[in-house]
Amino acid sequence: MSRKSVCVVIVNYNAGAMLAECVRSVLASTVPVEVFVSDNGSQDDSIAFLRAALGAPVPVTVIENRENLGFAKGCNVVLPRCRSEYVLFLNPDCVVEPDTLGEMIRVMDARPDAGMASCLVLNPDGTEQAGCRRFVPTPWRSMVRVLHLHRAIKHHPRFRSFMMTGLPLPPEPEPVEAISGAFMFVRSAAIKAVGAMDERYFLHCEDLDWCMRFRAAGWKILFVPNVRITHWKGTSGRTHPARVEYHKHRGMIRFYNKFFRHQYPGLLMVAVVAAVCVRFVLKASWVTLRRMPGGTRAGRPAGRELPPARQAPATHGSASGQPRR
Repeated sequence: MSRKSVCVVIVNYNAGAMLAECVRSVLASTVPVEVFVSDNGSQDDSIAFLRAALGAPVPVTVIENRENLGFAKGCNVVLPRCRSEYVLFLNPDCVVEPDTLGEMIRVMDARPDAGMASCLVLNPDGTEQAGCRRFVPTPWRSMVRVLHLHRAIKHHPRFRSFMMTGLPLPPEPEPVEAISGAFMFVRSAAIKAVGAMDERYFLHCEDLDWCMRFRAAGWKILFVPNVRITHWKGTSGRTHPARVEYHKHRGMIRFYNKFFRHQYPGLLMVAVVAAVCVRFVLKASWVTLRRMPGGTRAGRPAGRELPPARQAPATHGSASGQPRR
C-alpha cells in the first residue's frame, strides 16, 4: 500500500451538509491526506457545520476567500500550499471510498506519462454520471448532441455524442480525451509544466480547457474504471439555476473561441455562438419556470436525498451561482 500523501482541494460554495460528508470520506482514506477547503464566500452554514462535524482541532485547512472567485480561481489559490506529488480536485458534493486515493496513486505511479486521471463517477442511484469520461465537445459534436443526431443516426462515427456514458467500461485504465472536474487526480509535475486552470472561466468548461492543454503538452488523461465515487450533482447551485446556466454557456463560448475558431470557418463560429446563446435562453427559461409556483421545484433533484442521518441542520442565506458538474 502506498504511503504517499495527497493534497485534496475542495472548492465550497453553499454546499451545506454535503461538504462535511465529503471531507469525512476523504479523511477516512487509507493514505495520508492534506485537505484544503477553499470557501468562496458561502452564505450558508456549510463551514460552521464542517467545523462542528469534525470537532476541534479541525483536521483541514479552510481558506476563506470572502467572495465567489469561481471554481478555477478557487482551486488555484490553494496550489502554492500543495507539496504532494499528487493533487486531487474534488467537488464538495462527492463521496469517496477509503481506498479511492490509494488506488489512484497506484495507477498514476504505473503511468508516468499520465498527467491527470479520473474514475467512474456515479449518480446516487448507481448509474454512470454523464461527463466522467468523454470526447472533446467540438462545435460539431456539440451540435450532434443538441440536435440528437447521435440517436437518429446511430453507429456512425461522425454522428456520435461526445459523452461516453453508456459505452462498455474498459477492463483497465485507458486514455480518454476529457474527464469531469468533479474528480481530477493530477500530477503536480504536470501542473507545473502546463500551468494552473484558466481563471477566465468562472464556472464550467475550465476542466475541458485543462484537458485540452494537458494533451497538447503531451500528457495522457486516464479514465480508471475500477475506482468509483458518488457525486450528488448540483448541490451548490440549486437555488439559482438560471445563473448556473449563464456561466455554463458563457464558458462554452470561451472554450469554442479559444480552441476552435481557427479550425472552423468564421460564419460557422458565429452560428455556433448564436446557437449557444439561444440554448442558454431556452435552458434558463425552463429552469426558471420550473421554480415558479406550480412548477417542479426542488431543493435537491429527485432521487438524490441524503440519508436522514446525514441531513444538515437548516441553513440560512441563499446560494447564488456555484454548482458543480
